[in-house]
Amino acid sequence: MLAETVCSAVAVAGLGIAGVTAYRKRFLAAARLAAYSLVPLGLVMTGAVEWAVDTAFSPMAWAGFGVLGGAWLLFIGTRAVERRGGGTRKERKAARAAQDRAVAPAAAAPPLGQQPAARRGSSPATGGSEDFSDIEAILKKHGI
Repeated sequence: MLAETVCSAVAVAGLGIAGVTAYRKRFLAAARLAAYSLVPLGLVMTGAVEWAVDTAFSPMAWAGFGVLGGAWLLFIGTRAVERRGGGTRKERKAARAAQDRAVAPAAAAPPLGQQPAARRGSSPATGGSEDFSDIEAILKKHGI
């Protein structure tokens, strides 16, 4: 009963301020103030204020809000674990096996445009000196 009275008083005061604002030729602001001040009156008339007051002082309602909060925390927590790479043991094992299959062949392959030393027809001993000749050519080019 008290909440309905307070909301009605706020609505009347808001409409009074809107009237003064309209008297000062600020019609747009007056219309906006009137709209805001009619909201509490509409809530009183629909019974939403009574429901809100009954809910605010009900221990069962607060327990329900606690349960909803706990459910929300569970949803957020499971989402965070899932993003970090969690999941079942089978899923992690399958993901690790797929990653190993995908990475291993690429790591063993020679760089693009180069062939292994055995295919070039040179022995390992000359392959080493050939690498040094490339380095010597680079150093001579830079004057070292």
